[in-house]
Amino acid sequence: MTSGISNLSLYIFVALGGACGASLRFFVYQLILNLGGKGFPFATLAVNISGSLVMGVLYGLIEQGVIEVTVYRTLIGIGFLGAFTTFSTFSLDTLLILQQGDYFKAIMNIFLNVGLCILAAALGMFFVSIFNK
Repeated sequence: MTSGISNLSLYIFVALGGACGASLRFFVYQLILNLGGKGFPFATLAVNISGSLVMGVLYGLIEQGVIEVTVYRTLIGIGFLGAFTTFSTFSLDTLLILQQGDYFKAIMNIFLNVGLCILAAALGMFFVSIFNK
């Protein structure tokens, strides 16, 4: 704990970030479900991509020394993004699609979530490197 922040404060940051992340996740899920229906888990995909993008931006800002690691990593990286992103939901969505026998849709779900989320994290770091010169 190099910044002098107490353990209690860090737990509060995680709790606050988690509450905000979970609430936003529910909002995004409902919004996309209403727009796109239940045919494909687009809501999970959208949350995973946007969360990966934010994680890339966060890591880029920390890496370049723009923001302090302890507070922001705890509040945003662990709390907010930990509750906002949905890897467990992605896993269950994929398993349920496989159980329905739709192997193509399951493979697409895996490819899109993993591939686009890695790309989004890289884009986040790239944006920070461009705008922080």
